[in-house]
Amino acid sequence: MNNKPPKLATGLSLRNEESGQIARQGSEALRHYLQAATSDNTRKAYRSAIRQFEKWGGRLPTDRDTVVRYLLARAESLNSRTLDLHLTAIGQWHHYQGTVDPVKDPLVRKTMEGIRRTHGQPKRKAKALRLEHIAQMVNHLRHLPDSKKKQRDIAVLLTGFFGAFRRSELVAIQVSDLVWEPEGLIIRLPRSKTDQQATGLARALPFGASSCCPAKAVKMWLESADIVSGPLFRPVNRWDQVQAKPLNPGAINDLLKVLGDACQFDFVPDLSSHSFRRGLSTSAARERVDFELIKKQGGWKNDATVWEYIEEGQQLSNNASLVLMEKLDVLMDKG
Repeated sequence: MNNKPPKLATGLSLRNEESGQIARQGSEALRHYLQAATSDNTRKAYRSAIRQFEKWGGRLPTDRDTVVRYLLARAESLNSRTLDLHLTAIGQWHHYQGTVDPVKDPLVRKTMEGIRRTHGQPKRKAKALRLEHIAQMVNHLRHLPDSKKKQRDIAVLLTGFFGAFRRSELVAIQVSDLVWEPEGLIIRLPRSKTDQQATGLARALPFGASSCCPAKAVKMWLESADIVSGPLFRPVNRWDQVQAKPLNPGAINDLLKVLGDACQFDFVPDLSSHSFRRGLSTSAARERVDFELIKKQGGWKNDATVWEYIEEGQQLSNNASLVLMEKLDVLMDKG
């Protein structure tokens, strides 16, 4: 009879230990899913914003007056869009800590609105690459001595443009994502910037009679680099040796600027990886490609974004002043 209490106590202890283990597992799972709900780039941006706020002298949690002082101190040195991001980061921190969010205070919002009106500037857009720019870049590369890097750069350039890829998507492509069909190449990515639920992304690159066929360029790159698995686009060192790791996203921008300089473009500072997406959409619009085809190739979810690119591509050809100038010519002839 004396043994029963200890057995009971041991049983309770085990159950408590199991409950604690389950609670810990639940906490770890919750933390994992909460992290997955926000993209890595967004988390990095928020962390950077919080660090800048703390470097200035702010502390979390904070209050309305401190946030207003921060805005006043940084209004002239930071772009208003950057300040908006900082406010979002501060607000998100308070929201998930379950504390009062000072960013929602009317005085903070009014101050930020005044800063936008006073210091706001149009967002600087990447230069949209035209077909003639792609032709110049490819021609420059083809006149270089044969090398693996040359084959890679041609493949990156054509795949990025005709696939309307973001740089993060380009460097994420694995050989296993390539689906070769008799008509061309389909690239299937499990995830992209605007596809955080991982429903998948697909870009079709048909074989073309053109010498600037992206599917053929990818095939030539794979053969020259003897790549059969792993990352598609990789660094190539000064000895023309292909590395095993994927290309860094920043290398895409660097490549475009180097090629832009070599081709003596006067818009090199405005070149970035987004020049691919803007370039594909505006170039297709100038050629009167159907709206749905442009939207599909770029993987855009928002019709308004596609229409913005179409209007940009056709702003000189679809222009009311053209009709009026023609009418004016008729009137001048009569006079």
